Amino acid sequence: MSDDQLDDPSLAEVLVHGPRPVWVTLREYDPSWPLRFEARAEQLREVLGERATLVEHIGSTAVPGLAAKPTVDIVVGIEDPDDEAAYLPDLEAAGYDLRVREPQHRCLRTGEPDEPVNLHCYPPGHPEVRKYLLFRDRLRSDPADRQLYESAKRVLADREWADMNYYAEAKQPVIDAILARAGWPRDQRWLTAEGGSVG
Repeated sequence: MSDDQLDDPSLAEVLVHGPRPVWVTLREYDPSWPLRFEARAEQLREVLGERATLVEHIGSTAVPGLAAKPTVDIVVGIEDPDDEAAYLPDLEAAGYDLRVREPQHRCLRTGEPDEPVNLHCYPPGHPEVRKYLLFRDRLRSDPADRQLYESAKRVLADREWADMNYYAEAKQPVIDAILARAGWPRDQRWLTAEGGSVG
């Protein structure tokens, strides 16, 4: 998301609570992150049942050895995220707060401040889901790209951003380059709001 998009009045229609200043701090990789994912994944499967056609750990906390914000990112496959009545009340009852509403994408948050989780709901075959998994798997398997991404994040960390989307946008050139090496077409960028580029 570009600065122009962030300043656009229509942003209020996407970011449910509006832009929020955030201080970005990285932590060294913590082996408890996958355990936190597993606990949340089990909860999501119980809450959503067959409506959750996919539950995957994505973002930097899903990459062993990679420093990250201590926020566990999860993508859940929901056949029609725009049909909020079919799943959103159950997620809200489980403590998730809707933060982003975009066509075919909802982002929710829970666990603040101690064990934050971003939950991205997409149709299971959505291109963003494929990108999340491709990017995660590339970082897991390629030490050079993992180090490149961590270095880029360290340059951008330890400061406040007007909104998480500014931080995500600042990482975008490195993400695009890594995705291209992993086989994703360069002209298809990661465009989702708040956490579109996770980790």
